[in-house]
Amino acid sequence: MSERQLAGRDGARLESFLEMMSAERGAATNTLASYERDLTDLREFLGGRGQSLTEAQTPDLSAYLTHLSAQGFAATSQARRLSSMRQFYRFLYSEGLRSDDPTGIIDAPKKGLALPKTMSVADVNRLLGLAAQEAATEGPGQLARIRMHLLLELLYATGMRVSELVSLPVKVLRQEGRFLMIRGKGNKDRMVLLSRAAIEAMEKYEAARKALLRENGKAPKKADVADSPWLFPSSSKEGHLPRQVFARDLKEIAMRAGLTPSAVSPHVLRHAFASHLLQNGADLRAVQELLGHSDISTTQIYTHVLEERLQELVQTHHPLAKQGKNLD
Repeated sequence: MSERQLAGRDGARLESFLEMMSAERGAATNTLASYERDLTDLREFLGGRGQSLTEAQTPDLSAYLTHLSAQGFAATSQARRLSSMRQFYRFLYSEGLRSDDPTGIIDAPKKGLALPKTMSVADVNRLLGLAAQEAATEGPGQLARIRMHLLLELLYATGMRVSELVSLPVKVLRQEGRFLMIRGKGNKDRMVLLSRAAIEAMEKYEAARKALLRENGKAPKKADVADSPWLFPSSSKEGHLPRQVFARDLKEIAMRAGLTPSAVSPHVLRHAFASHLLQNGADLRAVQELLGHSDISTTQIYTHVLEERLQELVQTHHPLAKQGKNLD
């Protein structure tokens, strides 16, 4: 088979893999884009070794991971590339396009325990307090300030992923009660609990939206509030607030609150949600459900919080500790 034919076959099988991940696994657009980038990079590396993507052997794939390490890729990035490779070659094997899985005996790159960045309760309260104060300030741009306050209250109350937050449907305004249904990764639905502050912020946002419509007689041209299916409409190609815009605005309000902007992001607030729940006695399994993690091992990055809390409980309540004896 000529090089051109091999390249065409590789391209067709990569396309089939992506179609399967989308149709059968419900992979998100960003996930599919990551798979395509990872496997295209692998394909180019293999091409330089005179090997095709479809026929690559274990030594070829190990050489690729070694190449990534030499290029300065972190162990986490290497592990993600290996995950993409595993998914692709398992697909080829399951479809009968290969008789083996060349990734089967490749070990994941070793990585140290990276504790998630988080925020203290005081810093979160400081951020939310400023957002509420700015939202109450009348004048031009008030709707945007009310929107930011709602975004922050929802994020901290539920621990949503930023992509889930910005793509909330407008119909959540019509819900009753303190529970909110979220559609997460793989189109899986989960239920989260809203705080009273989040519900109040949602009510104020809805009132501000209606007031804007009454004022203008119709929705603004850039973001058609009246007809949009999104809670946070925008003139972006998605039709809702882009996550990058929210992340940028979050850093700006963090700076105004006197916090270090580089230490504040939507993901950090998600981590703060989980960490603060565990610090106050929540069960790890419950936090797993609220975060939408399919595997408990993903949630176990927070076990350091549990360990600190359990040590404190023992030192406080154990009979020997009460007698002044150190149990370490």
